[in-house]
Amino acid sequence: MRPAALITGGGTGIGAATARTLAADGWLVGLVGRRPGPLDAIAAETGGLALAGDAADLAHLEAGVAALVAAGGTLRALICSAGGGNSGTALTQTQEGFEEVLHQNLTAPFLAAKACLPSLTEAGGSIVIVASLAGLRAGPSSIAYGSAKAGAVHLARMLSVDHSPQGVRVNAVCPGWVRTPMADGALEDLARATGGLDAAYAEATKHAPSRRPAEAQEVADTIAWLVSDRASGITGATLTIDGGAHVVDAEGLAFLPRD
Repeated sequence: MRPAALITGGGTGIGAATARTLAADGWLVGLVGRRPGPLDAIAAETGGLALAGDAADLAHLEAGVAALVAAGGTLRALICSAGGGNSGTALTQTQEGFEEVLHQNLTAPFLAAKACLPSLTEAGGSIVIVASLAGLRAGPSSIAYGSAKAGAVHLARMLSVDHSPQGVRVNAVCPGWVRTPMADGALEDLARATGGLDAAYAEATKHAPSRRPAEAQEVADTIAWLVSDRASGITGATLTIDGGAHVVDAEGLAFLPRD
């Protein structure tokens, strides 16, 4: 039987790139997401299964695991890449908006783990939760997204403590800016102010040591390594994929050379 991976948010961005990467390595991929069109396209490209539905619906996730097994797969990995956000402070964010962002970014990976852990424990598998640099440090007008992603980082740690003794490794990755459709949308206002998306990404990453955003493939390559046997000693880790942005001292920016 082929190793199989369930990927939430598998139709676009990091999830789609991860599906392509794992499929090239011989994995059977099951793609969970709300939009059938993108899922069908990636499933056709990778030879995987399109499992359209809510990534925070336990029954749908359990059915996805069963579909992978029925297709000849052994579930060896769960990649939680579904998510989303909306801007706002404590004064401007609504309760409904806050709860929806928590649902997408924290409740969804919890339920995905719940659905997949029995099979992952039996097979000796791995979970990767795609969190964000926003979950490690605070930014303006992102109270819901940052809080949810901080929770997702700690969810990975808690799952590792509880389930690594049974052979399931659990890690989180925290990308900074990554060129994806979701990030393009988040940068629309900045793009209008700076003259386009390329300029917006350059502005958003100008203080990161790499001076550029990551590509979705770079994140996918990291995830593929984490779920492989080459990373067999790693669990409970939080890996940043941010061009070094997390090491920059905000107060030290005042001392950068000026043009």
